[in-house]
Amino acid sequence: MSTTMPPPEQAPAREERVLPRPAEGVWPGLQDPGANRIRMVVARSLLRAAVRRMPMRLVWPDGSVDGGDPAGPAMRLIRPEACFTRLGTDGLIGLGEGWMVGDWDSDDLVGVMRCFTDHIESLVPRPVRKLRRLYDRGQPREERAADAAVSQENVHRHYDLSNDLFQLFLDESMMYSAAWFDGPVGPDGRHLESLTAAQHRKVDGVLDLAGVRDGSRVIEIGTGWGEAAIRAAQRGARVTTLTLSVEQAELARARAVAAGVSDRITIDIRDYRDAQGEYDAAISIEMIEAVGERYWPEYFRAIDRLLAPGGRFGLQAITMPHHRLQATKASYTWIHKYIFPGGIIPSVEAIEQTLVRHTSLRIDDRRTIGLDYAETLHRWREDFLGRSEQVRALGFDETFVRMWDFYLAYCEAGFASRYLDDWQFGIARS
Repeated sequence: MSTTMPPPEQAPAREERVLPRPAEGVWPGLQDPGANRIRMVVARSLLRAAVRRMPMRLVWPDGSVDGGDPAGPAMRLIRPEACFTRLGTDGLIGLGEGWMVGDWDSDDLVGVMRCFTDHIESLVPRPVRKLRRLYDRGQPREERAADAAVSQENVHRHYDLSNDLFQLFLDESMMYSAAWFDGPVGPDGRHLESLTAAQHRKVDGVLDLAGVRDGSRVIEIGTGWGEAAIRAAQRGARVTTLTLSVEQAELARARAVAAGVSDRITIDIRDYRDAQGEYDAAISIEMIEAVGERYWPEYFRAIDRLLAPGGRFGLQAITMPHHRLQATKASYTWIHKYIFPGGIIPSVEAIEQTLVRHTSLRIDDRRTIGLDYAETLHRWREDFLGRSEQVRALGFDETFVRMWDFYLAYCEAGFASRYLDDWQFGIARS
């Protein structure tokens, strides 16, 4: 729980909107879908029409079915009116909230979300899409990563949930980003390689792109739980790694001690904008998504400023198609509201354009591991659900468990459909 958040009666103006605080069991307004019959009827009509174009089924409480694919994943309606009211009022935020409270269910949540993701461009008729502004209020001003204080609060709301929670479903590397798999696959199409081996390959790939070797001075933007810094130090590098998460920093320090490399690693609770020094290499693994579009130039200028002549930058970033970034960058999504406040996923084009316009840096090497992220998320979700009783024992309620189930399934579907991708970039001065 945040030690800086005042009680509601003393909250500053920007906190007047009651925030969801899942770690504290705070779900403002979630149980009441409201009453708006017109929007409910419109949403019901749109979804029934959509499922007839998709390989899925909509199953009503009386057993009747919309959709023509008997083998497709089924979205089972438990409380149809509440489900469609949420959907008509808040779009995909309402869809996720309906899952969280049990308005609908499915035995194949990834499959249902994959259908929505695969057909995202045609899910809603174009004339109706123009009405998006009626329910899409845009990201709240207080969640945009304008300064270190706002960024730290956004980080706190996700990464400081509980180290024990993350340890329940992450592998021993404690990497919370896409792994990079190799080798044989089983008859089910799943990789046989361990997640830890794939995570180590991922980290080593970023370190190689940054040219990290014995004697390198390395700065890392976004510590996580310290695995990348540890592996860099094991190469003989000296690492300064920056994080805004107090809980992550504590565990990362303990892991560095256990690995015997704490003398080569400095872990600072510091915003990247305040970093100082000169380094031979910089690395950042899936941290740019939390920066905010407005601050991408500042992020890359900071790297440019910190790199010594001849230095290199290894970046791993989740990406989305550029046209979808342009269409949705001002939107407020379910992921923003419940998982990653203030976040925005860049496109490859946006990264390239920002580098060209604001730095002397250019991409000179790249690889995609997006489909490997679907596999990574599949394993995380299996472990999370398999240990859901332990999650509850940590103090998280049933709504939280369903929320994280939806989050992991939603993301797996996004990467499996290639709507989302994940890239490793080698970046150097032009």
